[in-house]
Amino acid sequence: QVQLVESGGGLVQPGGFLRLSCAASGTRTLFERMGWFRQAPGNERELVASEDSAGNTNYTDSVKGRFTISKDSTKNTVYLQMNSLKPEDTAVYYCWMYRWSNYWGQGTQVTVSS
Repeated sequence: QVQLVESGGGLVQPGGFLRLSCAASGTRTLFERMGWFRQAPGNERELVASEDSAGNTNYTDSVKGRFTISKDSTKNTVYLQMNSLKPEDTAVYYCWMYRWSNYWGQGTQVTVSS
């Protein structure tokens, strides 16, 4: 059974940084796409960043220049480096991986507040 385990969330002041990590276990499948979604209270879940097997990345406009996605395909691990965090980045962040099916992490809370 595939499980995605996230780590790295927490409370940070505006302008601060966090690094999220997500590792897949229970499979040796190399995922086609890996990424991060987020969901704030009252909002729909949105794609924050993704990277495909060729290394092509995609970011939502609000995080461009501040967030960086990276992955280690050999370890089925994906990272999200979040810099210059803003209060509007506050949300539950979900790890996502895709190969034939969508797989989700349990979510990790990121709170940006002074």
